[in-house]
Amino acid sequence: MTLAGESRLREELQQLKSVERPKVIEAIATAREHGDLKENAEYHAAREQQSFIEGRIQEIEGKLSSAQVIDVTAIPNTGKVVFGVTVQLLNVDSDEQVTYQICGEDEADIRAGKISVSSPIARALIGKNEGDVVAIRVPAGTVEYEIESVEHL
Repeated sequence: MTLAGESRLREELQQLKSVERPKVIEAIATAREHGDLKENAEYHAAREQQSFIEGRIQEIEGKLSSAQVIDVTAIPNTGKVVFGVTVQLLNVDSDEQVTYQICGEDEADIRAGKISVSSPIARALIGKNEGDVVAIRVPAGTVEYEIESVEHL
């Protein structure tokens, strides 16, 4: 995972523990005061929300404890595509440029230009160098991209 990805997960964990968890505990307490818990929709909704929050906290803590965080800015830029780099590609056929950052699965957001290291595009690019032409198999067929630049941002 990248430093930015780790930072976002830590922020989400802090938000869940310090804001969301106390809020749902208060909602459960308020719902309990309304009496019969069997037919109390507010209580059941609050308990369901609590279950979701606790599950997400455990999931994030598990990911952070086993994550290998990579600071791509500390790696010398040799022009080789590795995890964490930002790659500018040129479609050989259409001359369309695209830019992707190769990141961990939890960080992937294609609209933001971040692709998972396990995506077909990233797998095809890893290990290649600036100037290489790479054929990437996509659902519509095979697209050839030239690697224009590799940046360690």
